[in-house]
Amino acid sequence: MNKAIYFKTSVFDPTKEELNPINPIYGSSLINWIKDKLSGIYDIEEAMPEDWGWYSYIKFNGRDYLIGSIAYFEEGDIFQGEIEWAFQVDKIRTFKEKLLAKEKMHDQDACFVFFQELFKNEPEFHSVEIV
Repeated sequence: MNKAIYFKTSVFDPTKEELNPINPIYGSSLINWIKDKLSGIYDIEEAMPEDWGWYSYIKFNGRDYLIGSIAYFEEGDIFQGEIEWAFQVDKIRTFKEKLLAKEKMHDQDACFVFFQELFKNEPEFHSVEIV
């Protein structure tokens, strides 16, 4: 089960992002912000494009996770301030863990809770919602 956090902010301007060569979806600003904010604390790879948005990998407490983001902003839109963002966390599991139904992603997963608190405590992020 992938967990997602939705919020609104005017911190990121999607029009200044690198073009996603697969699909014109914005979202790298959030991944880059996380990478900069957590630099030296967690090992996070560069943001990479995907057909559904942007993603990266983070090593968190000895486990690998995929994190992904999208901005609800379309090519040709005019940036006028606050927009909605979605952030996803997915735990990478081994074949054996999947086979034995071990280490599943859940609401209280430490990595997911960490990002939930990070976003809730960010003064310029509003309407933080967990889905």
